[in-house]
Amino acid sequence: MSEALRELARAHGISTAYTTDRGLQVAVSPDTLVAVLAACGVDASTDSAAGAALAAHRSRAAARLLPDCVVLRGPDAARPALPDGAVAEVELEDGGGRAALSGPLPIGRHTLRVSARGREASAPLLVVPERLPVPEGRHWGFLVQLYSVLSRRSWGMGDLGDLAELASWSGRSLGADFVQLGPLHAVEPGPLPDPSPYRPGTRRFPDPMHVRVEAVPEYAYLTGEARHRAERCAQGARALNEAVLRGDALIDRESVRSLKHEALRAVHEVPLTPGRAAAFAAFTAREGSDLTDFATWCALAQVHGGAWRSWPAELRHPRSPAVARAREELAAEVDFHRWLAWITDEQLAAAQSAATGAGMGIGLIHDLAVGVAPQGADTWALADCLAAGMSVGAPPDDFNPHGQDWGQPPWRPDGLAATGWLPAARLLRAGLRHAGALRIDHVMGLFRLWWVPEGRPPSQGTYVRYDAEAMLGTVMLEAHRAGASVIGEDLGTVEAGVREFLHARGVLGTSVQRFEYLGGSEGRHGPLPPERWRADCLATLTTHDLPTTAAWLSGEHVELRSRLGLLTRPEAEEKAEAAAERDGWLAELERLGLLPDPEGDVVALHRFLCRTPARLLGVWLPDATGDLRPQNIPGTSSVHPNWRLPVSDGRGRPVPLEELPGRPLVPALTRVFAALGQRGAESRETCEPSNTCEKTEED
Repeated sequence: MSEALRELARAHGISTAYTTDRGLQVAVSPDTLVAVLAACGVDASTDSAAGAALAAHRSRAAARLLPDCVVLRGPDAARPALPDGAVAEVELEDGGGRAALSGPLPIGRHTLRVSARGREASAPLLVVPERLPVPEGRHWGFLVQLYSVLSRRSWGMGDLGDLAELASWSGRSLGADFVQLGPLHAVEPGPLPDPSPYRPGTRRFPDPMHVRVEAVPEYAYLTGEARHRAERCAQGARALNEAVLRGDALIDRESVRSLKHEALRAVHEVPLTPGRAAAFAAFTAREGSDLTDFATWCALAQVHGGAWRSWPAELRHPRSPAVARAREELAAEVDFHRWLAWITDEQLAAAQSAATGAGMGIGLIHDLAVGVAPQGADTWALADCLAAGMSVGAPPDDFNPHGQDWGQPPWRPDGLAATGWLPAARLLRAGLRHAGALRIDHVMGLFRLWWVPEGRPPSQGTYVRYDAEAMLGTVMLEAHRAGASVIGEDLGTVEAGVREFLHARGVLGTSVQRFEYLGGSEGRHGPLPPERWRADCLATLTTHDLPTTAAWLSGEHVELRSRLGLLTRPEAEEKAEAAAERDGWLAELERLGLLPDPEGDVVALHRFLCRTPARLLGVWLPDATGDLRPQNIPGTSSVHPNWRLPVSDGRGRPVPLEELPGRPLVPALTRVFAALGQRGAESRETCEPSNTCEKTEED
């Protein structure tokens, strides 16, 4: 590898070597560096090209008056160093006038303008809180994948009406303070070979397949043929729903979406009242070009298919004259998709209103996926900000010896810088709009991501670093404006200093019992005692990617992997290891006096969570029904019905939302968390096990 290539890669934040989870140093191949640089618009195909690119980069850096972005944490933060003799002025956002850089500045997204030696420059100036406020006291709530929470009124999968009902019931009857959701982002049209909610077409808009059709106000005014069409769809949806709840069918998103779209087309024909028309106009104005681009992409995808790179060349850029003409020709379809986005937004707002109206201190916690599908709406509209020919993944480690390729294009650091990080700000704003908190999947991606060149194995990738101050500054500003908290999913291998960086800025972490060990998850030598868990986190027993607690206790998760042919070692060895892990945790509970528990091991494990100082305590909803089946088995696509299972009981019988209050574990878990105090009061007491577990007044 030439020194010019090595220096050029480092200058662009591209790692030329990385350290494995076992501490081994691995050099990145020159071919990988050349490919990653090319994806960033830098030619390093030859030594001379790399040398010329490096010289040009150094020349631009030397001539810069300002960095790409300036972040001030708090109005009194130290100001950036400027060239000698430079004159600086701050242009306040939203036409708020001008201010001196040295003076007090309001929190917001401003513009810093500098002139020096006859030259001028500008850069985004983010003035953000010194630290985001974390939720006061302690709170508990359910973790759910919405599609899996069906009621008898659903259309084949859980919807936003079900979400409002779940939040209202759990808030009022159980004292829960939040419902954390999986991503509700819109997926690609057409066939859904991968139903994962973590591989959407866009992260800027939710999917209208989550809409409760009958709750759209215009539904009540359907007449004639339009009503007949909608009722025919409803009849088909009821049949789908009944089949899922009987256990005779899996959740079928494609069918649900098709029926809802047909019914909603009928509803869309109903004229809006003046007030409703004004609300729709206000929504479209607020969302601006983002909504126009998304609705245009949806309309074009109906004509040309979802893979936009196979569209006619003149339609592959949202600002082309051909796209403008197509938008006019498809105006009715574009309007329909704008309307779909609006009614979905309305129902999300109603769900959050139901949650807070039920007394929830936080309400909905939305989930921001780490990326998008490579041919979706976002890669079309934001092509200049995403790295074509690259995929996000992870390097080889003990759990995935070949590494991982998630099939999602990463942000281009230079593309984000050129746009002032506005695309990231807008998608964060969308996720926070109807939320009390936002969970950021793989939050380490705000610092660096593992890029895998197309056509190569994940082991031939490398890390690309981002401007963490700008990324976190954007997160903090948008969360502050929304009055919401931020939770970072920081599981797995985390670069040194990242958790401390996030903690200092008020970003909560994620702690999962299965990974909390003395010595860390790699050097584990016994469960981490509860008093040693971190306080600023969401603590849970499991996640959507792990076995349910009932399966983990019984060993069913090993049996399942054996039946599916997924074991990588002899079955007896896997079972012995799983049993030892479980028994180690149960021994810890015995040491703490939490076992035996007359209400069972699942309840005792949740009592353990209460012993930790964690501010937020999450209950995976299937754990409250005794479900044995995982929602997802990572690394599989066809051997297990990932992302298609309804919440069920221990026998695999689906449990509709209406039956949740009658599940025996629900009141038992409610008693556990009632001991936290009224609505998050500061308390670390637990409802200790006894033959007659003492209930609080809330019970």
